[in-house]
Amino acid sequence: MHFPEKPLPPIPGQGNTRRPRPPPVPQDEDEDDEEEEEVVVALYDFPGMEPHDLKLVRGREYVILEKCDVNWFRARNEYGEEGYIPSNYVSEKTSGNLVQFSWYSKGVNRNMAEELLRKEDKEGAFIVRDSSLPSTYTVSLYTKAGSGKGGPMIKHYHIKETQCSPKMFYLAEKHMFSSIPELIEYHSHNGAGLAARLRYPVGKQDKSGPSTAGFSYEMWEINPSELTFMKELGCGQYGQVRLGMWRSQHKVAIKAIKEGAMYEEDFIEEAKLMMKLSHPKLVQLYGVCSQQRPIYIVTEFMQQGCLVNYLRQRRGSFSPGSLLDMCLDVCEGMEYLEENSFIHRDLAARNCLMNDAMVVKVSDFGMARYVLDNQYTSTKGAKFPVKWSPPEVFNYCKFSSKSDVWSYGVLMWEVFTEGQMPFDQRLNHEVVAMVTNGHRLFRPKMAPPALYDIMQLCWNNRPDERPSFSQLCLMLSDVLEDDGTFSP
Repeated sequence: MHFPEKPLPPIPGQGNTRRPRPPPVPQDEDEDDEEEEEVVVALYDFPGMEPHDLKLVRGREYVILEKCDVNWFRARNEYGEEGYIPSNYVSEKTSGNLVQFSWYSKGVNRNMAEELLRKEDKEGAFIVRDSSLPSTYTVSLYTKAGSGKGGPMIKHYHIKETQCSPKMFYLAEKHMFSSIPELIEYHSHNGAGLAARLRYPVGKQDKSGPSTAGFSYEMWEINPSELTFMKELGCGQYGQVRLGMWRSQHKVAIKAIKEGAMYEEDFIEEAKLMMKLSHPKLVQLYGVCSQQRPIYIVTEFMQQGCLVNYLRQRRGSFSPGSLLDMCLDVCEGMEYLEENSFIHRDLAARNCLMNDAMVVKVSDFGMARYVLDNQYTSTKGAKFPVKWSPPEVFNYCKFSSKSDVWSYGVLMWEVFTEGQMPFDQRLNHEVVAMVTNGHRLFRPKMAPPALYDIMQLCWNNRPDERPSFSQLCLMLSDVLEDDGTFSP
């Protein structure tokens, strides 16, 4: 149906005529480009490994020209120089982005915050960190005031937000601010209801940059002549692992794949995908040397070695909080793999490594598919370690993120027993019978009931009733925040 246009109302003194609206003023193209430019701040120095890279200086600003993939951007500096930069070395320059402030520590949980503040041992030392709920923050504050015989105290204050618009932030309802930096600035001069004023920001001790997805953009193949081989680190199921240097400046771990240990061609194709997986809680694959034999796999070097050995060698020295931190590190790495539809297939404490900053990272993800090893082969030809496997894997060879969740429950058990062997003294076929009949691993002495309940959720017989890694991260963070058992 057609409706006639309504006549325009007359303009006073001009009868029934009306001036047409002027056409919109054309915008200058350069102005448009300037408005759309994304400016980032460098969080770390990046020397640039290849001629096509751009050097980053911590604290300087850069313009993003192209987001080549999730791990590498093309950028321009203040001098007009252009090149590739790792995306995890920069952060968007916005008023709401806290990473540019010295008092904010990303990736620090309650237990780590308490350890850092106790080490600093100063009245008014504080950290602003992520809360267990996404996009919320907590101020952890160290005070000796009024502590008495109990010694210094650490208070944790959630930064609250108003629901109305404009959004306001506060620690004490009488003192509200339009941004978190303004809130911190105010409380650095006025306690205003806090146990002490915020006097000394405490940050993470490790200021070195994170691992990058490969040494440079789309650099899969590493020239073996650029590797220097140093001491032997161990011998895994694939072959010998040695400490090495790349171009005499970058410490790496080099795995020499022994002949007949894996399906080489399949793995080399998969390695290109695996290199793009980049997360602070995954051991980074830097590249491969595939043009000669043996093949070399070049990865991030983790100074403290494998988690199960670390636990066994220091048995009796761990607090429940430090053990839960390890579990949470692994869970965060697995959450990232789950988000990217990537299945580990061999998650266990032996396949997690620890660095000097005491961060645990997941290693060897996805590699079980390419192993040629009787220990990992069932009668049906599928590869898996039985004591870490759920019923659907040893009965039907069905792998999924939910089979990784079962294995993660066993890994939690390994951590809280400080490196014991699950189902010790039992043969694989006995374990299959026990698990099929509903038998589960016992509660470790160091695991409180709330944590054992989470392990048992991972060992649900039905895969679809097990939690996801995303849910597990929230559960573990809640336990860490709310349970006094996990304070040092």
